[in-house]
Amino acid sequence: MEIAIGEAAARSGWSPRMLRYLEASGLVVPARTGAGYRLYGLCELNQLRSLRDLREHYGVELDELAFAGRLRREPTLRAAVETWLAGSAPAADWVDWVDWEQRKHERLLAA
Repeated sequence: MEIAIGEAAARSGWSPRMLRYLEASGLVVPARTGAGYRLYGLCELNQLRSLRDLREHYGVELDELAFAGRLRREPTLRAAVETWLAGSAPAADWVDWVDWEQRKHERLLAA
């Protein structure tokens, strides 16, 4: 069963405009006919329903999900974000080193 965008919108509760936005964001990508018309199957309809559930139950925004999708598709972006996150949230060893350096400087100032 494959349906056109109007029927998919009616069944899913998303507007046709929003379905086009979701496709452009890479969140729900329907098949296309030879003439370029969108065809939504059971998989896409389930994605649309679960997307609504994610938003309602977890407060996840569409741009957040789109970015998460980019992280999965772009390994270099994922690596850059992981590197940044590792540097912005101090690891236990780094905290220990900073603490040791702080105590060393305090001892030097006290002498």
